[in-house]
Amino acid sequence: MAIKKSELYSSLWSSCDELRGGMDASQYKDYVLSLLFIKYISDKYAGVPYAPITVPQGSGFADMVALKGTSDIGDQINKKIVAPLAAANQQLSQSDFPDFNDSVKLGDGKEKVDRLTNLIGIFQRPALDFSKNRADGDDILGDAYEYLMRHFATESGKSKGQFYTPAEVSRIMAQVIGIKAAHTSADTTVYDPTCGSGSLLLKVGDEAGTALTLYGQEKDAATSGLARMNMILHNNPIAMIEQGNTLADPKYKEGEGLKQFDFVVANPPFSDKRWSTGLDPLNDAYNRFESFGVPPGKQGDYAYLLHIIRSLKSTGCGACILPHGVLFRGNAEADIRRNLIRKGYIKGIIGLPANLFYGTGIPACIVVIDKKDAAARKGIFMIDAAQGFMKDGPKNRLRSQDIHKIVDAFNKQIVIPAFSRMVPYEKIAENDYNLNLPRYIDSQKAEDKQDIEAHLKGGIPAVDIDALDAYWQVCPNLKAALFADNRPGYMDLTVDKSAIKQTIYDHPEFATFIASMNTLFDEWRHRSSATLKSLAAGCNPKDVIFDLSEDLLAHYTGKPLIDKYDVYQHLMNYWADVMQDDCYLIAADGWKAETYRIIEKDKKGKEKDKGWTCDLIPKRLIVARYFAAEQAKIEELMAALEAASAAMTELEEEHGVEDGALAELEKVNKGAVTARLKEIKGDRDAAEEATILNQWLTLSKKETDLKKQLKEAEVALDAKAYAQYPKLTEAEIKTLVVDDKWLATVDGLIHGEMDRISQALTGRVRTLAERYETRMPDLVAEVAALEARVNGHLEKMGFAW
Repeated sequence: MAIKKSELYSSLWSSCDELRGGMDASQYKDYVLSLLFIKYISDKYAGVPYAPITVPQGSGFADMVALKGTSDIGDQINKKIVAPLAAANQQLSQSDFPDFNDSVKLGDGKEKVDRLTNLIGIFQRPALDFSKNRADGDDILGDAYEYLMRHFATESGKSKGQFYTPAEVSRIMAQVIGIKAAHTSADTTVYDPTCGSGSLLLKVGDEAGTALTLYGQEKDAATSGLARMNMILHNNPIAMIEQGNTLADPKYKEGEGLKQFDFVVANPPFSDKRWSTGLDPLNDAYNRFESFGVPPGKQGDYAYLLHIIRSLKSTGCGACILPHGVLFRGNAEADIRRNLIRKGYIKGIIGLPANLFYGTGIPACIVVIDKKDAAARKGIFMIDAAQGFMKDGPKNRLRSQDIHKIVDAFNKQIVIPAFSRMVPYEKIAENDYNLNLPRYIDSQKAEDKQDIEAHLKGGIPAVDIDALDAYWQVCPNLKAALFADNRPGYMDLTVDKSAIKQTIYDHPEFATFIASMNTLFDEWRHRSSATLKSLAAGCNPKDVIFDLSEDLLAHYTGKPLIDKYDVYQHLMNYWADVMQDDCYLIAADGWKAETYRIIEKDKKGKEKDKGWTCDLIPKRLIVARYFAAEQAKIEELMAALEAASAAMTELEEEHGVEDGALAELEKVNKGAVTARLKEIKGDRDAAEEATILNQWLTLSKKETDLKKQLKEAEVALDAKAYAQYPKLTEAEIKTLVVDDKWLATVDGLIHGEMDRISQALTGRVRTLAERYETRMPDLVAEVAALEARVNGHLEKMGFAW
């Protein structure tokens, strides 16, 4: 049975992290990722003629396994595995790999042997067989590599996580530079001058959908090695990754000038204070600063941006992540900014939330550069997306809906209040070429203002009610059902506060709206059911969710009250939690509902059978469809058992008090009650006590009998459900998975979104009603009356006030 994608990732991370010991995550990642790489190329390319990567005889992962437990394992890995691999492949060098014999990092003697032996063992598990790994943009191993890098970046600390650009930001950059719309081919070039581990460069390559020629340069030697491995893992073995200082020693040149590319993307180090090391900016050999100005010595942000501009063809487009300071800082940077704007090179600016990046917590932006249409450009398209994110451990993270909304707004130039707008050059010039986003977009949530007159005279301000116009557009008569005129500009709630929700839900226009939304989903559900049931082994899960989610987004576009991006996010969350794993199982094995035993080990290593399960079709779905009567019987028994237990508890509480029939018992159980009955047998004075004790025994027996019946019923149902799986036809499996599991869950999530919409209206109406229901003069009068009563009491008590 295929391993679930999420289990692969989490088990790799937990196993690797467990073995890290005292080593810094930024160092340990090099060993883990190198082993993952060697395992992959060994499975994928060993013995394959004309493969893009050569795995020499005796230098594969199996040969590394043979070294487990040997006293000189580290030295042998360096000599027998790493060195021959580097020598046999031009795109690799020995410096790309960490030193497996480093005693400082790995320890000495047995500590080193055990650590490397256990680390190799993690990648030795049968489930990690990548010989059939697809290289079509959906390979599990490449994604696992990315998963591990993200976790290592999180663990590496503020100064050591810069090797990784968050995948969500990379996806935005890949989509806003227009590479998908371009007519790309193998001759199309993409360049990242500060490529880190290569994740951003790869995201751009994936977005194109066709093979491209990728170029990258990275200053850090170890990180450039990770990038080369990452390229190979993602089926880009011919990508060019050079090591060196991009500003001082750019590796890609044509003649005496810089090589120019179709697309350039970058996430350079923020505000690099040593950007000019090894470089004379006033006499730059590549004329990067000649037309725009020299960046300040302690702020290197514009140095990288100007390098990007010089590296772009005249028709090229690029995107660069920079700190917000580049948008408004003065002096030399103000001059550069003014020159760039006047040149027309800046197509757009996308402001991002704070705390997204692993090297810093400050907010950043994406500056989009487009040379092709620079002369005709009349303004800059700006987006302030600072408010759209979710918390993910110590960092913030963009959700799928945040990414989609940003990309839609930018690529379609959609004006969204408090989010995006096209700002003409005239407006920018009025602000002295300051590009700080708050000058042009007010993304702050509107303050909920208090109305003084309403507090003094009563009534709900009509302006607050009119602010709910989106609801009144859908239900024009609902407003009249809730409110009536008080005086000009103010209205009264016409129903009791406790009846607001019911009034809304029962209103025929609102009921019609809900029904129309249900019909809307049913249309999509019917269409999607047929599509999903047509999936087969070998399908591409990423294509599945792309087509499904885009169809859902389009289906809800333009619909009132409901936010299509919120609906989209529900599907994407369910995909990440459950549906993705299911699709990978189907892609690997087809429509097979395989059961397996759950075996857990206790602290002593002894295995315990914890029952069985089926990942694709949970037991509850089998029960609901085939054994509803048996389940109903179990629920009846559970209800009866609960009632019997409650009756026993009530009896014990009533007669367990002092002088009660059960008070004398040290413990209330069958043995103690039976023994007490024998003691008082024949005692007429204890007749009432005996009656209560016998009641308890009767309830106890009933509880015991019900527990036994319930256990037997559950065991019988479990056996029936287990026996049903082999009988399932492929059509039945598809119905259970697609209709009963996937679409039923999405249906529930979207219905929850509809509930949220109605609750938002109910909550707002209630808030307004409560805010102004008591006038200020009434409050003053109430306070005066209370004060008079207190003074009266004080006088009666002899206190002068």
